[in-house]
Amino acid sequence: MSEMENQGIYRTEPDAASPQGSLSPIQAESYGPAAQWMPPAPPAPPAPDNSLWHRIAAGVVLAAVIAAAAGAGVGWSLARAIDNRAPVAQSNGQPPASQGTQTAQPQNPESPINPANPGSTSPNSGSLDAAAIAAKVDPALVDINTTVGTSQAAGTGQIISSSGEVLTNNHVIDGSSTIQVTVVNTGRSYSAHVIADDPTADIAVIQMEGASGLPTISFGSSSALTVGQPVVAIGNALGNGGKPQATAGSVTALDQTITASEGGGKSEQLNGMVQTDATIWPGDSGGPLVNASGQVVAMITAGEAQGFRSTSSNVAYAIPSATILTVVNEIRAGQSNPAITYGQVGYIGVAARTLDPQVAAQLGLSVTSGALVESVVPGGAAANAGISPQSVITNVGGSTVASIDDLGTAVRAHKPGDRVSVTWVDQSGTHTSTVTLGGVNG
Repeated sequence: MSEMENQGIYRTEPDAASPQGSLSPIQAESYGPAAQWMPPAPPAPPAPDNSLWHRIAAGVVLAAVIAAAAGAGVGWSLARAIDNRAPVAQSNGQPPASQGTQTAQPQNPESPINPANPGSTSPNSGSLDAAAIAAKVDPALVDINTTVGTSQAAGTGQIISSSGEVLTNNHVIDGSSTIQVTVVNTGRSYSAHVIADDPTADIAVIQMEGASGLPTISFGSSSALTVGQPVVAIGNALGNGGKPQATAGSVTALDQTITASEGGGKSEQLNGMVQTDATIWPGDSGGPLVNASGQVVAMITAGEAQGFRSTSSNVAYAIPSATILTVVNEIRAGQSNPAITYGQVGYIGVAARTLDPQVAAQLGLSVTSGALVESVVPGGAAANAGISPQSVITNVGGSTVASIDDLGTAVRAHKPGDRVSVTWVDQSGTHTSTVTLGGVNG
């Protein structure tokens, strides 16, 4: 396996809502409402070099967005709804135990999606007409616009069922309180909610509400990909909406491992990635990487930025279709898998990041690890408990919270309405309170 590991891989999400002073190794680009580039006010940028990596994330950030762990962000569960494909509870009222790919008894399973016959895929050399290839794929693409707290962001999605199931990256919808989906070719917009997601694979399936009769993408076999094979990357570049941007390139490496970070201590390792030199932009996350036949062979998720304020990347990474279909088909079958979350999860109502000792000293706190709260949703569980910005959450439901990832894991383990003990530290000392987690309308 070829491996690219660098702790400087970041999502392009700014941290303008952070307490005074930088709380992350770097602050990323910010974009204004009309996709106008607006320089943030970070510390002096490092010299441009190949060691600086950025996640091409939920895309164009129209205002300050606080990157948060799965389940820990502002409004995480608000864009979710109970889905009838979730695993059915056992007779004792408890959900079925997670047994990897063990099949639960879903109430309404969907048929699996299969890739096209590898023999029908396109030539492995030469160049492609990006516009002609995109014309085959665009009808089944959507722009995704989300609300996270008081901010907005944009990404890309791919329609996988005529009734409006949409494939995208988990990080495109992570922390969203609302999701709006616009079909590229018709311009018609729909509200959407999360059916299920797998943060470990950065894959999510969302449902357009009231949709029917939609065209769908066709998957190709990523196992048939070869280095040098021409491909086209397509997405909602810079969140401009309308006709997607399509760029031609080729596969430059296979089976790559990368570590992507949002800053604030949250990072994830993604394995088996397809690397390409097709240029991508913020907003392309969730978009397809397609072969000459217009078949989706991977999903765009990350890219290298050459320099502090780069807005595009020609070293891009995409999740292979084999991985995508494994996760999607488990979701469609309602299979029980510890990595997959169906429907609602608990909602605590904070935006947070991992605390580090330097920041702890700056804020005069007595702890050096935990989830540093940066904003609190008025009327939410955290606000009602008295948790305020610059507090540090250290325990949820008996689980120690040493990082933003721990907070996300602890909150996701509970459902709306659950009463959970939360411990936090602020400048006045240590506090513990029992909070009632919110949900879709909580």
